[in-house]
Amino acid sequence: MIEFTKMHGLGNDFIIIDNRDGRLAATYLADLAPVFCRRNFGIGADGLAVLGSSSVAPYRMQIFNADGSEAEMCGNAIRCLGKFIWDRGLLKEKSFALETGAGIKEINLNIRGPKVVSVNVGMGFPILDSEKIPLSGPPRKVMEEAILVEGNKLCFTAVSMGNPHCVIFVPSLDEIPWKKWGPIIENNPLFPSRTNVEFVEQINSEAVNVKVWERGAGATLACGTGACATVVAGVLTGRLKNIVDVHLPGGTLKIDWQRKNGNEVFMEGPAEEVFSGRVKS
Repeated sequence: MIEFTKMHGLGNDFIIIDNRDGRLAATYLADLAPVFCRRNFGIGADGLAVLGSSSVAPYRMQIFNADGSEAEMCGNAIRCLGKFIWDRGLLKEKSFALETGAGIKEINLNIRGPKVVSVNVGMGFPILDSEKIPLSGPPRKVMEEAILVEGNKLCFTAVSMGNPHCVIFVPSLDEIPWKKWGPIIENNPLFPSRTNVEFVEQINSEAVNVKVWERGAGATLACGTGACATVVAGVLTGRLKNIVDVHLPGGTLKIDWQRKNGNEVFMEGPAEEVFSGRVKS
């Protein structure tokens, strides 16, 4: 039997497993993820978030998408793990680091009484070089580059927040078949490691509405790294200021790209525990 906790960040939900003793190998976890994450036949989740040991930080986070593929980073999952660590007394500090596949991330917990009311995460520095995102073709920074989807010419900006994102600003989210276009773009040969896709409707320079198609998970209610990539793309293309409310189907994240203070992106939002249990492996 494997103990787990179900958590979510703005409806982007995860199965949390404590694997600090390393008893579960990564290959085994990758096999478990599609089984556990199935909505109607398993626990149900967008992904599997695993807490492990680390030699460079207090703990390490591993993320497996619902299809079993491993992701480098997940903004909503790292907030959930931050709350999980605090609630179980695994650390007494309100600020601590977590190792991820995209490097070490700094977590700051907003505590009111005994409760974590929000989690602020230093998400690191946006990567804009195409070969590092990665994108195929010559080395370049991809801003407002054309991509053809079912005969429709779209313009996208490519950003990596430790994982790849394709950000597309559109006049209206209600007027595009984004759930149909999402998997087409995700699997476009232009993205050799596949990509997350954000469809963005600008409200003003400080607020946007976003629909997310996540690599390996499909349509989700929120995406933390996607919200960060959206703001970076919006600032670079002159649409957005550096502090933006990103409205997702599951709620709102506040993103602050501190370009004058080291160029790091910060994300703040909630994390909630739903239930805990045991499941047969």
